Amino acid sequence: MTQPHYELDVRPILREGGEPFLAVMQAVDALAPGQSLRLLATFKPIPLFHVLGSRGFEPTAREIGNGDWEVIFTPTESQSGGEASQAESANNRVDKADEAWPEPVIELNNCDLDPPEPMVRTLEGVETLSPGQTLAALLPREPLFLFKELESRGHLWRGSFDPEGHYRIVIRRG
Repeated sequence: MTQPHYELDVRPILREGGEPFLAVMQAVDALAPGQSLRLLATFKPIPLFHVLGSRGFEPTAREIGNGDWEVIFTPTESQSGGEASQAESANNRVDKADEAWPEPVIELNNCDLDPPEPMVRTLEGVETLSPGQTLAALLPREPLFLFKELESRGHLWRGSFDPEGHYRIVIRRG
C-alpha cells in the first residue's frame, strides 16, 4: 500500500518574500521511506529539481493556475536505504587535517546568489572535477544542506568562516 503524499504549500512564504528552501528540506527529511512530497509553489522550482534529484527524487510538475505550480517529488528506487548510506558516508566527510590537498581547480564566489543557487552552482562545479581535484567556493552562510549533498555523493570538504562572515569551503571530489 502506498503512502499519501507529504503536503507542503510554500506559496504563503513566497508571497511574503520569504525563502522556503529550509522548509522544503525539512519536509524531505521528514518523509517516510518511499513517501513522495507534494509541493505547491508560485513558480516552477527548477533549481529544486536538481537539488532533490541528487537526493534520489524524480519531479513531476504541472501548472495549476494563476502561475502556481504543483510538483510531486517521487523517490526513485535508488533512493531507498538512504539512511544507512548517509550514516556510513558521514564518517568520511571531512578529511584528515594533516593531509595535503591540491590547489583548487575552480574558485567560485556565490555570495550574491539567493538560495538554493549557491548550493546548486557549487554542486554543478564539483561535478565537472575529476576525482581528487578540488573546488573552492565562497558562500553567504554555512552550507548545512550542502554538507548533506556532499556526503551523499562521497565528496570530502574543509570549511570555515572568513573575517567578513562568509563561509569558504574547499571540496575534494571523491
